[in-house]
Amino acid sequence: MDKRKELDLRKKATQIRKYIIEEVFSAKSGHPGGSLSCTDIFTVLYFDEMRVDPKNPKDPNRDRFVLSKGHCAPALYATLAVKGFFPEKDLYTFRKADSYLEGHPSMTYVPGVDMSTGSLGQGISTSVGMALAGKIDKKDYRVYSILGDGELEEGQVWEAAMAAAHYKLDNLTAFVDYNGLQIDGNITDVMNPEPIADKFAAFGWNVITVDGHDHKQIKDAIETAKTVKGKPTMVVCKCTKGKGVSFMENNYAWHGTAPNQEQRDQAIAELDALMAEIDKEIAEEA
Repeated sequence: MDKRKELDLRKKATQIRKYIIEEVFSAKSGHPGGSLSCTDIFTVLYFDEMRVDPKNPKDPNRDRFVLSKGHCAPALYATLAVKGFFPEKDLYTFRKADSYLEGHPSMTYVPGVDMSTGSLGQGISTSVGMALAGKIDKKDYRVYSILGDGELEEGQVWEAAMAAAHYKLDNLTAFVDYNGLQIDGNITDVMNPEPIADKFAAFGWNVITVDGHDHKQIKDAIETAKTVKGKPTMVVCKCTKGKGVSFMENNYAWHGTAPNQEQRDQAIAELDALMAEIDKEIAEEA
């Protein structure tokens, strides 16, 4: 990945993070911590990988994406808006009674959403179904999904993992947002899902571990997954919950808490400062 591409992705990710803060602040509810955590995965998928067209969101040959941890809809919505699926100004209506941007993604109302999600474990299960359908129909689209590490405590996840390996779904690439925290604290204290990589390998998956905030590592993992035959791929992404906002980072209290005005202003100021640094680097590259 060249320097200019990486700078462009960093800028996109920072804008998405700003919108996540604005969405949750405007709604006075939502899930900022995990949304900020998985932003870089979204950025690589939608701006450097997936075959999707905002002008034709139901293209039968498009790549599919399922947000299995559906409570992190702010990240998905922000990504779709920046990509051009719907107006960015609509993000400020998030979770309002008359808004189509509900607290969890709806394939009925939101352009670009391929599956309604929210109940943990069901998203990865439907991803398996989509990938199997692609195999049966002899289509070349790929299916991508993001799970939370706390979500791995759901038994349905492992049923899906077993099925994906059984049917040799090498057109399926999933990502675990491995930030180590969930709503009640450390994942290892609540219901320890470790060792995550070893478990997916034991279930028959190809497993790759990366820094979940390094765009090149994420992209390289996706490219490697395309070369693997007869196995689905799980990319275990080591992430920081609340990434990009100093007082939210590594603090599980921000799993499902909205910032007040002062906190919103601080978060946006920090992200604006980061954006200014990126713009400076872009100018130097020109």
